[in-house]
Amino acid sequence: MVQLNTIVLVSSILAVASAAPLQKRIAQTIADSTADWEKACLAAGGAAQCNPISQTAFDSLLAAGGNCDQQNAADQMVDLAKTLGNDPEMIRLTQLFVQQPRNAPDSLQVPYCQVAPKNAELNGLFHCEFAGSDFTKFSGDQTGNTPLGVSAVNPPGSCPAKPDGPVPDGVQLNTLVQNPNAGGSATGQGDAAPSQPANGVDNAGAPPAQTQAAPPPPAASSAGVAPGAKSFSLQNGKDAKALNAKFATLTASSACTAGENACIGTEFAQCVNGKFVATPCAGGLICTALPLVNSPGTSVACDTAADRDARIAETGA
Repeated sequence: MVQLNTIVLVSSILAVASAAPLQKRIAQTIADSTADWEKACLAAGGAAQCNPISQTAFDSLLAAGGNCDQQNAADQMVDLAKTLGNDPEMIRLTQLFVQQPRNAPDSLQVPYCQVAPKNAELNGLFHCEFAGSDFTKFSGDQTGNTPLGVSAVNPPGSCPAKPDGPVPDGVQLNTLVQNPNAGGSATGQGDAAPSQPANGVDNAGAPPAQTQAAPPPPAASSAGVAPGAKSFSLQNGKDAKALNAKFATLTASSACTAGENACIGTEFAQCVNGKFVATPCAGGLICTALPLVNSPGTSVACDTAADRDARIAETGA
């Protein structure tokens, strides 16, 4: 009888174990994620500043990290790059780093940051997931199941640098792709612009990244356009002024077109389902229209009034 009871007990344990979902730990060699960035930083003259920021960044990929730790670390990486002549290789590698998958101890998808980045170079970027993740579930409190302002990620696990799907388990994204914006969702270096839909990704309601104060513009030429200004600069400045005048008349109840970006008071707003959805700018900045620098057009971003005025004045508008 004792032997029979033992057999029944063992059978019950085996049955419970077989019914439990199998979970695996998905990890990586985190130091590899910033190794190339650190080399670029040293080459750019960052010296002793490079390694501490590199370590902080790769530590953010650990499973214990907060949802925004990776993005915050990337902002520090871009901040340093800007002090080193806006080093383009450092910025490119940072844009890839911020999309690197994070460790997943339970094989569930890692939630996304729900705060806009400080630097425009990171606008619209979010991390990929590892391919072995369970794409039906997220870890955490379920508040970051889609990237900020994105209604769906398709295919699941993809990101702007790799819009065709997730990253193989344990692999570094920068060994697979070189272009941090293959899907077309992030803004280009130098121009702060609202995020555009990536391949398979629908952005809706994402506030722009915060712009950095620009140096004082050069004195205007006798023709009214700053020396070296491009042919489209003057029109960009006029268009930015016209947009800011229009924004001054808008309210939260104003009619809008789906996907339209605007400023409501000092807040960034995007039209979702026929209504403006407003998001406050961080750090005391205000929402404003800015003239693009490297191409025709304008952007809607969070900035200081002084920097906005300086950028517009530089165009000669």
